[in-house]
Amino acid sequence: MTLAQGGTRAPDAAGDGTVVGANLSLPLFRTLSGVLAGHPYLKVVVDRAEDTWHLLDTRVHPFHVDYIATRVLGMTPQQLDAELDAFNASVYMAPDRRFLLGVISLHSDEDTDGAERPFLVLETTEADTMQGSLLQDFYDYVRVRVDGRLPLLLKPANHGQEHELATVSDARLPRILSQELFGNRTRTCLNPGVAQGRLRYFRSPQEYSAGAAALGWSDIVAMAGLPDDVPRVAGFINTAATTPLSHTNVLASGWDIPNAIIRDLDDLVDRHGLDDAWVDYRVREDTITLERLSRAPALERPVWDTQRIHLGAPLIGDAPIMELRRLRSDDRDSYGTKAAHLGELHHVLDSRTADLTAFYARPRPPRPDLLAHLGSRLDEPGAPLERLRSSAAERVAQTVRAPRGVALPFHLHHLYLTSSPALQQGIGKLKMALELDALDMIDSLSLDLQHLMRNTPMPHEVARAITGAVPQLLADGRRLVVRSSSNAEDLPGFSAAGIYDSVTTVHGARQLLDAVVHVWASLLSPRSVRMRHQVGISLDDTYMGVIIQEYASADLGGVLVTCNPTRREDFRNVYLNCTPGSPERVVDGTVLPHQYLYNTVEGGGRTVAVGSSGTDLAAGTRAALARLALAGRLLQSHFSKGDPDDALDIEWLMTDEGAFQLVQVRPYAR
Repeated sequence: MTLAQGGTRAPDAAGDGTVVGANLSLPLFRTLSGVLAGHPYLKVVVDRAEDTWHLLDTRVHPFHVDYIATRVLGMTPQQLDAELDAFNASVYMAPDRRFLLGVISLHSDEDTDGAERPFLVLETTEADTMQGSLLQDFYDYVRVRVDGRLPLLLKPANHGQEHELATVSDARLPRILSQELFGNRTRTCLNPGVAQGRLRYFRSPQEYSAGAAALGWSDIVAMAGLPDDVPRVAGFINTAATTPLSHTNVLASGWDIPNAIIRDLDDLVDRHGLDDAWVDYRVREDTITLERLSRAPALERPVWDTQRIHLGAPLIGDAPIMELRRLRSDDRDSYGTKAAHLGELHHVLDSRTADLTAFYARPRPPRPDLLAHLGSRLDEPGAPLERLRSSAAERVAQTVRAPRGVALPFHLHHLYLTSSPALQQGIGKLKMALELDALDMIDSLSLDLQHLMRNTPMPHEVARAITGAVPQLLADGRRLVVRSSSNAEDLPGFSAAGIYDSVTTVHGARQLLDAVVHVWASLLSPRSVRMRHQVGISLDDTYMGVIIQEYASADLGGVLVTCNPTRREDFRNVYLNCTPGSPERVVDGTVLPHQYLYNTVEGGGRTVAVGSSGTDLAAGTRAALARLALAGRLLQSHFSKGDPDDALDIEWLMTDEGAFQLVQVRPYAR
C-alpha cells in the first residue's frame, strides 16, 4: 500500500497501487479501476477516525471488508472469517461506524452539442443501511476530493436509502436512481454462458417466420424479441429490452445457453460483417462480447442432442377429481406437477409443520450458517432453531395464500382420447411419424389432431364429472381459470416453461368444457411435440391434468425466482418482476415489467428497472413485495428438498385486498 500526497503515488514491492489521502483525478481513477457491468469502477474507503480515505487498487483488493480488516486494522484472514458477520454489521449497519464504504463508477452521457460528457457515480454496497445524514457526509467528503470538473452523483443502493433521501433536495445532494442509470444500457446479461455458432439475425417477425425452419443446433438467434416457440439452438440475442424472467430466457437457462440484450447489434453487424457469420459469443454479468471467427469452428454436437429424459409411467387409473388442498407432491403421477405443487403448498400453509429453514441452515463458508440473519428477518434475533422453524412457517402463512380449486386427473384425459376412433387413428399416425423421425410431417399431423380434438364431443360421463365437481363456481357464472398440469414438465433437463396452454376467461359450463379440451389439446401442439421428441419423451407416456380455479382479480401479477438469474453465485437475492394484472404479461413479452432484487439475508431491496410504466411502485407496495420475496425464499427450503439452493419459480397475484396468491410453484431451471 502506498501513502500519497497531492495525487502522486508509486506501487510498492507487492504491486499494490492503493492510494491513501490523495485527491482523485481521472488518470488516477483509470489506473486503479476495474470493470463491472461494462463500466470502470473504483472501491473507496473513508476512515472517519483518521479523516482520510483509501482508493483501493481493484486488482489487489476485490473486497472492502478484507482490505479494512487486514490492511487497516491488522486482523488475520482467519480472525476476519471467524467474526465476518459481526464485522460486516459494524461497517454496513452501525450508525456510528468508523468506515464508510463505497464504489465510484465512471459513466458518460451527451451534452447539448452531442459531445460525450463523463460523470462519476458514488454508491454504497447494496446491503448498506447508511442513514440520510451519513449519506450526505459521505458524498460531501468524496465531492471535495474528486476532480471538480467531473460531475458526481450519488446513487441510492437500496430502497431504504431512497427513503432516507426523500426529504433531501437534489441541489443539496445530486443523485441518480439505478433505473435511470442502467435502464437504457447498451448490453445487459440475461443468462450467462459461452457459445460459438453461426449468427442468424432476423430483423422482423416475417423474416423469422421465413427462416425459422432452417435453424439448427449451432445457430445463435438474434432479433428484437425472441418468440416463445424458438427451437433449441446455441444462443439467443435480444436487440430490445426484455426481462430475465421471460419464457425465452427461462428456456435459455434450462438449456444452459448464453442470452443477452445487445442494443447495438446493428452497428456490430455492419462494422464486422457478422450476419450469417461464425462468431464467438460470451455473456457474463459484467461483460458481453460478440466477435467474428476467421473460419467455422470444429463443433461437437451438443449433449442435449442425444439426451434422453426418463419419464415415470403416468397413473391413468380411476383417480377422482380432487380439491387442490388434498393433493401432495406424490400425486404428480395422477394429476401433473403443477397441481401436485399447489396441493403441497396448501399443506405447508395449513399444517405449518414444514421446516422452512433449510436454506439458511446450510453452511456458506466461512459462515457455518445464516440462521442469525434469518432470525433478524423474522424479528426473532437470537431465537433457537425450533423457534425459527415455527416463526418461518407462521410468516409464510401470514404472507401468501394458495388458490382454491380442483384438479382433473390424467384418467379423464385418457377417457376422452380413447372415446374417439378418429382421435386414436390420428395419434397413431403422429406416433408413427415420430418413430420414423419424419419431422416434416409432425407439424401438420399435430395441428390436425388439435383441430380434431376441438371438434370431438366430450363423453357425457366425463362432462358430468367435471361440471359436477365445481357446482358452486358454475352457479352464478363467475369467472374461472383453467390451467394445464402435465407430467411432462418441471423435469431435470426439461422445464417446458410456456409450452402448454391455460385459459383465463371462462364463464359457465360450456366454456369450461371447451377450455378443458383446449388445455388437453395443447399437449399436442407442434412445438410441445417437437420439444418432447427432442429429449426422448414418448407420446405414450405423456398426459395432461387440468386445474380449475376461481378467478381472482389482481392489482399486480408477477413472477419471482429465488435466485439472481444473472449472477448465480449470489445466495442473497430473490429476483422479482411484476406488472398490473396477470403474471402472464411478465413472461410473454407484452409489457416490460418492474424488476426488483430483494436481499433475503441482510435485508433490503433495490429497483432494477421500472419497465413500461416509467415510474417506480409506491414504497408500501415495494415493502409488501419484500415480504413476498422472503416467503418465496422460505418455501424454497421445502420444495427444493434435494438441494436447498435449487431455486423456485413462483407465479403470484396481489389481489385487490393486498393479499398474495401463489398460482404456480415450480423448479427454476438453472
